[in-house]
Parts: sequence; structure tokens; C-alpha cells
Amino acid sequence: MPTNGPLIVQTDRTVLLEVAHPQAEDARHDLAVFAELERAPEHIHTYRITRLGLWNARAAGHTAEDMLATLETYSKFPVPQSVIVDMTETVGRYGRLVIERADDGALTLTATDAAVLSEITRARKVAGLLFEKRGDHSYVVQAWARGQLKQELLKLGWPAEDLAGYTPGTPHEIALNDADGWHLRPYQDQAVDNFYAHGSGVVVLPCGAGKTLVGLGAMAAGKTTTLILVTNTVSARQWRNEILKRTTLTEEEVGEYSGQVKQVRPVTIATYQILTARRKGEYAHLALLDALDWGLVIYDEVHLLPAPVFKLTAELQARRRLGLTATLVREDGREGDVFSLIGPKRFDAPWKEIEAQGFISPASCYEVRIDLPEQERLEYAASADDERYRLAATAPAKLGVVRDLVKKHEGERILVIGQYLDQIDELADALHAPKLTGATPVDERERLYDAFRTGEIKVLVVSKVANFSVDLPEATVAIQVSGSFGSRQEEAQRLGRLLRPKESGLPANFYTLVARDTVDQDFAQNRQRFLAEQGYSYTILDSDTLEAA
Repeated sequence: MPTNGPLIVQTDRTVLLEVAHPQAEDARHDLAVFAELERAPEHIHTYRITRLGLWNARAAGHTAEDMLATLETYSKFPVPQSVIVDMTETVGRYGRLVIERADDGALTLTATDAAVLSEITRARKVAGLLFEKRGDHSYVVQAWARGQLKQELLKLGWPAEDLAGYTPGTPHEIALNDADGWHLRPYQDQAVDNFYAHGSGVVVLPCGAGKTLVGLGAMAAGKTTTLILVTNTVSARQWRNEILKRTTLTEEEVGEYSGQVKQVRPVTIATYQILTARRKGEYAHLALLDALDWGLVIYDEVHLLPAPVFKLTAELQARRRLGLTATLVREDGREGDVFSLIGPKRFDAPWKEIEAQGFISPASCYEVRIDLPEQERLEYAASADDERYRLAATAPAKLGVVRDLVKKHEGERILVIGQYLDQIDELADALHAPKLTGATPVDERERLYDAFRTGEIKVLVVSKVANFSVDLPEATVAIQVSGSFGSRQEEAQRLGRLLRPKESGLPANFYTLVARDTVDQDFAQNRQRFLAEQGYSYTILDSDTLEAA
């Protein structure tokens, strides 16, 4: 029966959430399991129920009945019958096609009924991947086509459940080193268990919640040679440090495969850049994927997986694959490829839930709106569309606000984040602070990060290179001066820099500086959507009233 709840479910599969309602937080928590937040203005947030969201939820163990119960519990009005039928039928499509191994070792595609099999085999791209019919409900699949078949079936609206098993890889002893009393948190243990119960898939945890430790837990559970793919060399070094600190592996067992070093060892950490590097039109380092009989492949920051790696991953379907990320959102819209080739979502835990357990720091988020002086407003108005974002994002008026915020949080460890190199130079000069960009050598980056961690450096000006896989646990303030056109991925990473638990006990403050009445403000609405999705309030301040923050 409907109650006077915070949700309104509409026939187009959008769901409206009344933010001020007493049950809004509970409803948001349960709704986020299967629906994606589309818009997040002040009072009413709009979610959309998508096929992929429903299938990810089903793969993570949620039934159609569970999802419908969420809508019925919190809905202000009766849930439309068409939505009930549509959700039930969509969720019911998952698992009606199964990829498995026959007794003779052949890879087969089996359907629960002949009609489904007849429908999908009429598709030319699917038919070309099958070569022998077995009975009324099954086909033999080309041995190389496991990944491509899952991609094509998802496009047809028939996601296949992959039960074909995985190669164990070359055994290699790996155990967690808990000599100092350290151990996985309960949610990390559950994430590892859920992953290994299925063999492949994605674990979604907020930055600061220990995704790397989930990876180490998976390695210890598998005890096999492992290939770890990461975003950059700094990330590779941090993974290596964590492996040596948290596991029984030695330096001789852990290799780095990057632009600087080419080591292949039982546990090898490689960058996405090196894997996608081409020489004479060919992937120059593709042999790494077959250099050892890998039993586990870990994809760090899987939402940033470069498109060419999807093609390479399609050929790795016999290996166990673990994706780690803070958000399944991809700005290129290729969430379906993550679902098909890495695997469905196997575990997630909302940011606010882990915060409530004390495992990540609470954070306050602010958007500081800044008025452009009249001359800059005129220049902005007269500029072409492709110039306006840069003008707004790099407005000189932001510099004074940054100074005020740094003064307000004097003594804390502060990250000042910019998108444009000339702006970063200006900020570093004005604040008398060191800067870190893509041009900074890896050794110098590590030196600056270490100095920031120890407190030798209190303010660090960084470009987007600091977005990914950088562990700065004592950062308590981030000032985002400019960013990548309102990217939700980027917002996740930048907020994540502040969420590690802090010895100082200080709360985290995340500021975004926005030029009022410009495209800068328009893009900020997209970033707001991510924060609202995770349950964070977003306070809007005028640059003249910062003391109210």
C-alpha cells in the first residue's frame, strides 16, 4: 500500500525524491541499489530506472521483488502497473541465457526456452559467434568469442550469466600480513567473498574505503599469479607499497611494468598507458597479457578503463577479473562494456553508510559562487561557446577566494585543484605553494606527496593527475578551482582525496568555486548530482559570506 512517502514513481520509469522528507535518506539509500540519479536540484531529485541498473542489482543479489518493495514502501502514490510489469520482466531477462562448459569442455550458450534462443540467433553478429546447435536450447560458442558474445547479447537486451568457470592460473602463495593486528573490515571481507563466489565483477566502494585492500584480499583468497592494471606510475608504486606492507609477498615477487620499468613477476602491476601504447600501429606490450598464466586480473579505477583495453579484455574471459571503482558512471557511456567484459556489480556500499561506521571521514561540500567583474562579463558574453568555459573556469576573481579559504583553514593540509596549467602556475605563485602537474617527474611527485603527508607541506596545488589512486590521508580541505566540464567521475575522485580517516580528527571540507551565471555554474549542477547521489548535502555560498561556512 502506498504511504505518504518521499517518492513519486512515474510511468516513464523516472522516480522523484522529495529531499526534505523525513524518510528521504532511507529512500535514497535503497533506491540507489537499482536506479541512477539524473538531476539533483535543491528540492526534488530525479532518478531513472534503467535496464543496466536493474541487471547490475540482480547480479548483486537483489530480486525484482526486493526492488519493487523499495518503491512500494516509500511511494507517495501507487506504483504504476506498467512499471511493475516492466521491472519484473526486465529483471527476469537476467539469467535466461547462460554461458557454461559442457562435459566435453566445449563453451556453450544455453537458454531457458527455445524462443529466446531463436530470437538471439537471428541476430547476425550473434550467429557468427556460434557454430553448432546442441538440442533445442543450446549452441556451442566459438572458443575465442566468450567476451564478444556477452557484449552482443547485452545490446539485444538479453544479458548472459557467465558460469563457464575460470582458469586457476599458476598457483602462488599469497597471504595477508596481519602481524600488527591489521585485518580487513567486515564490508571488505564481504566484497571479497561476493567476488569469489562469482569469479568476476565489480566492487563499488567510495574513495578512502579501502578498495586496494579488497584487491589484496582477493589476491590472498586466490593464491595465484596476478596482473594489476592501474591508472599511472604513481598509482603503481602505491599499490606496490601496500602489497609489501599488507601481504607476505617480497620485493622479488612484485614487478612494475610501466614506461620506466619492465618487470614481469608473479604479481605484476602495469599501467593502462603502457598496455595501450602502440608501435607501428600495433599494441607493443600486448604480450604482457600472456606473459604468465595469470589467475587474477585486477582493474583499478575501472570507470577509467581506456576503450582499447575493452577489446583486450574480451580475450581474457577465462581469467578471474576484479574491477574496483568509486562509481560505475563512465562519461563515455560504456557502462555496458564494463558489465559485459569485467562483470556485473558484485558489491557496493554507499559512502554515507561507511561514514556512519567510522571508516571514512565526514565531509561538508560547498559551492562558492563568484561574480565576474563587468569587463570580464562583457568578454564572456562576446566569446564563442568553446571559449566560455575556460574564461569562466579561470576567472581571476577566483584567486582572491582561494586565498581567503586557505587563510580560513590555516594549519590544515589543503589541496588546491585546477584544470589549466597557466591557472595552476598563478595559484602556486600567489599561495607560495609547490605545484604538481602531468609534467612533474614521477620521483618529484612522490617527494611532494610524502612531504604533504608528513605535514612538511601544508598547501599543494595540483592538476587532475592527483585525481586518481593517490593516498593523502591527512588532507582535510580541497578547493576545486576548475575541473573537467562537471565530470561526476572527477567529483568522486576529488572528494575521495578527503575521505580517508584522519589522525587529526578534523572534518573534511570540499569547496568548488563557480563563476555565477556562466557555463561553469551549469556544469557544477552535474557535479552536484554525484554528491547528492552519495547522500552529501551541497551548500551554496556567496564568495562574500565564506565565514558562514
